[in-house]
Amino acid sequence: MKKLVAGFLAVVLLAGCGAKSDDTGKEDKTLRIGASTTPHAEIIKHIQPALEKEGYTVKITEFTDYVKPNQALVDGDLDANFFQHKPYMDDWAKKAGAQDKITSVFSVHFEPIGIYSLNHKSLDEVKDGMKISVPNDPTNGGRALKLLADNNIITLKDGKGVDATKSDIAKYNVKVEIIEMQAETCAASIQDVDYAVVNGNNALNAKISENVLTTESKDSEAAKTYGNIIAVQTAHKDDEKIKALINALNTEDVKNYIDETYHGIVVPLVPTK
Repeated sequence: MKKLVAGFLAVVLLAGCGAKSDDTGKEDKTLRIGASTTPHAEIIKHIQPALEKEGYTVKITEFTDYVKPNQALVDGDLDANFFQHKPYMDDWAKKAGAQDKITSVFSVHFEPIGIYSLNHKSLDEVKDGMKISVPNDPTNGGRALKLLADNNIITLKDGKGVDATKSDIAKYNVKVEIIEMQAETCAASIQDVDYAVVNGNNALNAKISENVLTTESKDSEAAKTYGNIIAVQTAHKDDEKIKALINALNTEDVKNYIDETYHGIVVPLVPTK
């Protein structure tokens, strides 16, 4: 009887070890990626055949907001997400108490923030009383104000740049009304304002790319700081499937795809090797 019990326990323990190994995902060949529709999901779809050739199954979940993709990553519903830059991820993680749970592993592209208009042909037409929408989140909002300052619409306090807030406006060179709203709403409601400061991906989603009047420089400090990243769970950042995802993105083919598809609204930061 003792031998039977011992044998039974050994089987249970081995089964438990097997289940634990499966739960770690070390042998998992499925990549669950959350991404904004444009351009992020489109870029992932472009590399999907290359990943499938290596035996991976790629499952893409498209998101239209800036909160759910990070929460889904923290909750373990995704292996990676691709929709944000690192300053936004860091700010979100700090507010959510998830600083040690998600991390950036690779920068793919830069989306210059730009000033767009459906109602005006040039920034020379900016006049007193006009309305300009800007993103209300800390990182994109600061970039928007810096771009307005670079175009002499406002003047920021000394030492303020992409970290600026409305309270850092030293002077309105043109007495415009600056309206803060969600980044995606700046594009979606562009018809309701004179000018809108819009992120590249939101401009693509709203199909207003041809209405851009000026953008951040492609070789600016913003390009280095606000590259759109692959974010993953910190505990799994060295998993083989994450390495495979990075390798598939870090190619001349992806660079050419971005250049030929987005015509400067999205700027590739790959390849890095």
